[in-house]
Amino acid sequence: AQQQRNLDNIVSQHPRISGGKKSKKEVCASSDLEVKNTSPMSEQDSGILDVEDEDEDEEVPGAQDLVDFSPVYRCLHIYSVLGARETFESYYRKQRRKQARLVLQPPSNMHETLDGYRKYFNQIVGFFVVEDHILHTTQGLVNRAYIDELWEMALSKTIAALRTHSSYCSDPSLVLDLKNLIVLFADTLQGYGFPVNQLFDMLLEIQDQYSETLLKKWSGVFRNILDSDNYSPIPVTNEEVYKKIVGQFPFQDAELEKQPFPKKFPFSEFVPKVYNQIKEFIYACLKFSEDLHLSSTEVDDMIRKSTNLLLTRTLSNCLQNVIKRKNVGLTELVQIIINTTHLEKSCKFLEEFITNITNVLPETVHTTKLYGTTTFKDARHAAEEEIYTNLNQKIDQFLQLADYDWMAMEPGSKASDYLVDLIGFLRSTFAVFTHLPGDVDVHSTMSGKVAQTACMSACKHLSTSLMQLLLEAEVRQLTLGALQQFNLDVEECER
Repeated sequence: AQQQRNLDNIVSQHPRISGGKKSKKEVCASSDLEVKNTSPMSEQDSGILDVEDEDEDEEVPGAQDLVDFSPVYRCLHIYSVLGARETFESYYRKQRRKQARLVLQPPSNMHETLDGYRKYFNQIVGFFVVEDHILHTTQGLVNRAYIDELWEMALSKTIAALRTHSSYCSDPSLVLDLKNLIVLFADTLQGYGFPVNQLFDMLLEIQDQYSETLLKKWSGVFRNILDSDNYSPIPVTNEEVYKKIVGQFPFQDAELEKQPFPKKFPFSEFVPKVYNQIKEFIYACLKFSEDLHLSSTEVDDMIRKSTNLLLTRTLSNCLQNVIKRKNVGLTELVQIIINTTHLEKSCKFLEEFITNITNVLPETVHTTKLYGTTTFKDARHAAEEEIYTNLNQKIDQFLQLADYDWMAMEPGSKASDYLVDLIGFLRSTFAVFTHLPGDVDVHSTMSGKVAQTACMSACKHLSTSLMQLLLEAEVRQLTLGALQQFNLDVEECER
C-alpha cells in the first residue's frame, strides 16, 4: 500500500522516475506488503509494480514466499482422504480464532513509539493475509463468512485499542505519524476486500485529539514569543530589512514607505512572529487531513474550526496573561494595543491563506468564518482597562504622600510637592501616547482615543480622591490657611 501510494505520487508528479529503492527495501521487511499475487488489488497493480522491477531484480515477496503453507495443505489432504475433513476444518478455525485474539492484544507501552504501533498493525495484517491466502488456495478450509466474522472482531478490538492508546499521546508529530500508519493499514486491508470505513471514522476522532495536542504545543510557542518581545516598534535600517518584514506580515502604508531610512514599523516583533505561527499551525492541521478521503469543504471546515480555537482560546489566553502581568508597564500596554490592531487587520489575509490552500471559496454556504478578530478586540479592551487601572494605582501612590496640615495658619506659596510630581508623571505618561509611531489612522484613532479616555479616567479619579482627602473622618477641624493651600492644589490640577 505504501509503495502504491508513493508510485501514485510519483506518477502524478513526473511521468517516469525510477522508484526510491530505500522505501522498497524498508517496506519489504514489513508484512504490509504481502499483497503480491494474493488479492484482487495486487493483480491490477502488478503492471505498475513490474515497471518498477525492471530497475531492480528483487520481487516483492507475497504470503506464499514468506510462510510455508505445506503443513496445512498436507493435514487437509490426510483428513480428506480419511473422510474427516470437517473435523480438521473446525479444528483449524478454532485454533486460528485463538491466535487472532493473541495478535489483537496490544502491548501495554504501544503508545510510546511509532514502532509499537507498527508492530501491532503488522501482526494483524499478517494474520489476515495468511487467512486470505488459505481462502483462495484451499477449497473451503475457511470461507468468506468465517473471515468476515473474524475481521469484525478484529476491527472492534483494534479500534478500542487505538482509542485508548492514542489518548495518552501528547506529541502532535507522533499522532500524525500514527495517522499515516492507520491510513496505510486501512488501505492495505481494503486491497484484500475488507471493509475499513470504521477506521476512517475513528481517524476523525483522533483528529480532534491531534488538534488538542497542536493547541497545547502552540500555546508554548506563543508564550515564548510574547515573553521574549521587547514591546517597542521594529526599527528598519535599509530596504532589505523592510522587504523582509513586509514579506512576513501583510502590511502596507504609503506614508511609511516614503519616509527615509532609518524608520520604524508601528508594531513590535511579536506581530510578524505570531502571524507566521498561525500559518504554521494551519499547515500542521492540513497535514492530518491528507489521505483521509475527505472533501475539500470538509478539510476547509476542519482547518477553520481549529484555527478559530487557536485564536479565541490559545492566543487569547496568552495575550490576556501578558496584559495581566504584575510588572507590565504603560508603554508595553500601549504597544499591545497597537499590535493587536494590526493582527486584527491581518485576519482577512489568514482567511485568504486558508482559501488558497483548500480551494474552497469563503462564499460557500458551509464555510466557517474566522472569528479571530474578537480575540484581538478583547485583548485590546483588556489592555485599555489595564492602562486605566494602572494609572489610578499610580495616582493613589502619589496621594499617599499628601501631607496636609489642616491646622496651618498660612497657605504655602505654591502647590504641594506631591501634586507637582504627580502632574509631572501624568504629563510624561501622556507623552508616551502622543509619540506613538505608525500610520495616521491607527495613531490618531487608537492611541488618541485611549489617551483621551485615560486622561478622563485619571482626572476623575484624582478629583474624587482629593474630595475624599478633604472629607476624611480624621479631619475634625480646618483652618482657612489649610483650605487655601488645598485650593492652590486644585487650581494647579485645573491648569
